[in-house]
Order: sequence, then C-alpha cells, then structure tokens
Amino acid sequence: MGVLLSRTTRLRSVRRLAAVTAILLSSAVALAAPASAHVEVSAEDARALAKNVTLTFNAESESSSAGITKLQVFLPDGIAPEDITYGEGPKGWKMARGDDGYTVSGPAVSAGQDAEYSVTVRQLPETDSLAFKTLQSYSDGRVDRWIELKKSSGHGHGNSAPALELKPAAPGAKPAGPSPSTDTASSAPAEEKASPSKADDSPKGANAAAKKEDDGTPAALPVAVGALLLAALGGLWWWKRRSAAGES
Repeated sequence: MGVLLSRTTRLRSVRRLAAVTAILLSSAVALAAPASAHVEVSAEDARALAKNVTLTFNAESESSSAGITKLQVFLPDGIAPEDITYGEGPKGWKMARGDDGYTVSGPAVSAGQDAEYSVTVRQLPETDSLAFKTLQSYSDGRVDRWIELKKSSGHGHGNSAPALELKPAAPGAKPAGPSPSTDTASSAPAEEKASPSKADDSPKGANAAAKKEDDGTPAALPVAVGALLLAALGGLWWWKRRSAAGES
C-alpha cells in the first residue's frame, strides 16, 4: 500500500513539474517574440508627381510607462526638407527641418498612447514607393529605430520603416521646379529651424545602431528567458533527488 501511494505521489509530482515547465517555457517564448508595434504612413490617392499631398503618420507606442516625445524622419530621395509643411499633431508639438529630413516633437503624450501627426508634401517624386526612416523617442530616453527597408521578396525586418506605395502619375503630370528656400522668419509658428543632426542620429548612424540591436527585442529578455529555464531545470533536479531519497 505504501509503495502504491509513493508511486501515486511521484506521478502527481511529475505532472505538476511538467505543467510548471510548460508555463515557464510558454512565457519565455512570449517574452522573446519580436515587437509588433510600428510607424505607419498613409495618404489619400497617393500618386507619383501628385502635388500638395497630405501624409498622415501614426507612431504606435511600445511603452506603458513613458510617452512619445519626438519623431525624427529621414526623407527619401526626391523630397527635400523645404518641400514639407507641418499640419496637425499632438498638442504642443512643433516641426523643425534638418539637412536630411525633419523632426516633430513636443510634450510627451500619455504613456501607452500613439502619436499621430500630418505633413503636406509639395510634390511626390516619380517612383512607386517611398520609405520614411523614423527614430521614435520616449520621455525615458528610449529610442525605437524604424529604419529597415523591405527586401525584394516584400518582407521587411522587425523594425521596418514606414512605407507609402504610389500609383502611377496622372496623365500630363510633370515635375515641379526646385523648392524655394525656406525663410525661417516667415515660417509658420509650428515650424522651426532644426539644428544639425548628431552623427548617431543620421540614417547611416541609425542603421549601424540598429544592427547592434535584436530587431526591437529588449536586452533584458535573454536574461529573463535564462532565469525561467534555470528555474525549470532546478525543479527537475529537486524532483529527481526527492524520488531517489524516497526509493532508498
């Protein structure tokens, strides 16, 4: 009778340990999954060579404790900073032009809330797709780099840059002349002259930094996964030792 109870107890222990291990491994996989948030760009009837096109950007939040404070955009070939006019955005945000793009920034939006803004482009270039590499900053200093370009297969990386697909140009559409230089004294209040970009905030620097990251996976995740696996192995070792003691 005692042997039967001992076997039943060990069987229950095995089942419990297996259940706990499955939960730990599932949690580890969930934590290691790449982030699904991203930045999107959209426009109504976007066509090559279309003029005065309003682009709407929506930056999804990946933080529950810090708010988005800044979005730095690197413009694709064919669009100059002078071609961009700020539209609407979060309360208190302004736009500043730089040498290779522009920045919209202001007071942090509420933690966990997306940041949406719009700009107007003087004329879209003659191409079929536009990618707007974006650096997304938070109030706690975190920076998400949405800068990866789609491959020929149509699939991008975990940090894909927001892309806008363009329809063919309308019949008779022609490229406009060069944009007039912007007079900062007469710019709209929402626009400011940007200071030169820092070396590590340039597209080249942003790409280099992204290669050192794990497609948006926080650096603490490998530590958490390792801790979960060690806990599972420790439980297995404890059970084996207890079983051996019970049989002796």
